[in-house]
Amino acid sequence: MDQSEDEILAEELAALGAVGGGSGRLTRLVAKLMRKNVHEIDLELPLPFDDAVRRVARVLGHAGRAVGHMHVEPGMDQEMIRVVTRGGALGMNPVVVTALVTRGGMSNSKVRLRAAAKEGLIKQRAGEKTAARIAGWLSE
Repeated sequence: MDQSEDEILAEELAALGAVGGGSGRLTRLVAKLMRKNVHEIDLELPLPFDDAVRRVARVLGHAGRAVGHMHVEPGMDQEMIRVVTRGGALGMNPVVVTALVTRGGMSNSKVRLRAAAKEGLIKQRAGEKTAARIAGWLSE
């Protein structure tokens, strides 16, 4: 079963809190109550579907750690790839990045890129900044 963005972010923040000597359970609870900064970007890649999926998987794989599956099955029209990366000040804020690659025409594919991060008192816009950074890498 795939975890939701909120569950993944809460687990990641709890792990960071535990490293700092905090209570993982309390951090998980607080994380679930925090607001999320989410940003979505739609891209069109001039690549056939299978090549686009491989490119997105490679770029996201370099950006962070895979969450869920990252494999390509022949004959599918959509593939979701999800990673956890770091954003914000000093790269301390976990960001869940999800890419949904959809078959376009014969030589193009569409990508919906979504990045989500929890926001504390200081707004870092880690979701927005991470989505823009990865969209730039995909467009190169």
